[in-house]
Amino acid sequence: MKINVWNTILQLSKERGVGPSIIINAIEESLKVAALKYYTHNEDIRVFFKPEKGELRVYTAKKVVEQPADRAREIALEEARLLHVSAAVGDSVEIDLPSDTLGRIAAQAAKQVIFKKVRDAEQEKIYDEFAPRLGEIVMGVYRRAENDVIILEVNKTDVLFPLREKLFNDDFKRGDKVRAVIAQVKKGNKGREPQIIVSRTSPKFLEKLLELEIPEIANSAIEIKDIVRQPGERAKVAVATKEKDVDPVGACIGVKGSRILAVSKELAGEKIDIIVWSSNPLSYAKAALSPARIENITIVDKTDKTMQAVVAKDQLSLAIGKKGINVKLASKLVGWKIGIK
Repeated sequence: MKINVWNTILQLSKERGVGPSIIINAIEESLKVAALKYYTHNEDIRVFFKPEKGELRVYTAKKVVEQPADRAREIALEEARLLHVSAAVGDSVEIDLPSDTLGRIAAQAAKQVIFKKVRDAEQEKIYDEFAPRLGEIVMGVYRRAENDVIILEVNKTDVLFPLREKLFNDDFKRGDKVRAVIAQVKKGNKGREPQIIVSRTSPKFLEKLLELEIPEIANSAIEIKDIVRQPGERAKVAVATKEKDVDPVGACIGVKGSRILAVSKELAGEKIDIIVWSSNPLSYAKAALSPARIENITIVDKTDKTMQAVVAKDQLSLAIGKKGINVKLASKLVGWKIGIK
């Protein structure tokens, strides 16, 4: 049967961004499914499809016997001779789907199964594109809001930006460009699209922003050991270096605070404390309570992992922080409970 679908396949391939071979395979599968309504004995259906030449054939092959025991693979001699006059017992005959039936099911396949297969291929492509980019910063355009989720467009793909992943002082409107980190990539199930979820509250977002802004982190001269955040309010970043001529804190802060201010601006004014990481819990805790100056710090109980820090009266509010954020973040960073006295 002659059909003219090659240009349609090429156009669909271009529009959907999937290879022509995927569409061709989808058509072949759909033709086999549709042909089952004509071949009613579970025959082995074969499809010969060369769209670039306009050729299409759907058929099955059966062995000629006197009395068929397996209707799926055998055909009676009398019935075979109606198709091929010279058919003899032991021959293999090919039974073509009639052209009028073939034309009808080909049209049905194009409308139904083909687009489902193409959609599945698109979804697989989206997953394959974003899964390796987990933890990467992307720039999306605010398109719309649905329930508790903002829909961003990234590379012509809708990604989900849940409101819980937004900084409390972020103020975005439709059409705004939003920078966030890819936090999750979930494969779609039962025909559903893959879910790409982005975040601005994740510690990974801050880590990647620092990497973009500070060359010494990007080239591994400075290592980020740990990050804790109260998103939109305060963060603490522990850094270390093996380079003798590199000041890890100074390099991260930059001249007149230029580097850290650029990161803070992206985070809607979130304050970022850069501290030197230490394997010594006391030294680490003392640094973690920055910007407060600590007079003395001691371990109260190693089993319960508790410490007591002593500060001057004028440093008490700094050490505790607004709503207790500073000491909470310091405790979380170090992994010890810290009391302030």
